[in-house]
Amino acid sequence: MVCMEAWMHSLLTWLALPEVGLSTVFVVALVSATLLPLGSEPAVAAVVLNDPSLFWPAVLVATLGNSVGGAISWWMGYGAERAYEHARHRPPHELRALAWLKRFGPKACLLSWLPLVGDPLCAVAGWLRLPFWPCVVYMGIGKFGRYVTMTAAILWWWPGHR
Repeated sequence: MVCMEAWMHSLLTWLALPEVGLSTVFVVALVSATLLPLGSEPAVAAVVLNDPSLFWPAVLVATLGNSVGGAISWWMGYGAERAYEHARHRPPHELRALAWLKRFGPKACLLSWLPLVGDPLCAVAGWLRLPFWPCVVYMGIGKFGRYVTMTAAILWWWPGHR
């Protein structure tokens, strides 16, 4: 029991902010880009509010982690498509959404930063077998823009950090 408590304490210490803040930002951003319901903005905000000089490193680490998570979602979608036989009767709204995504191709992954639809969008891009690396690049651009905007807004509006 003591060994388990020591292990949990060391794990929580390792994940604690700000001692290992950027690694925590990476992990939280990666996990939040999968289909799991988690937001990474609070972790980025906590690091930057604690040390405003970490604005760009935090934004870049969060962008990288979130893009890797988007790539994981792409591969999950790719694998799901291969494992699932295509249904012949899809609802019309699904067909329109798939047609839209096919029409825009990897550029549609610029919208991967959007709440609720962004992460599934990455999985559907994999499902449709859109080119992996272009999708990841567009995911990264969209996610970078989100983190710059959100983190700058937090710094601007947070009391005492102007």
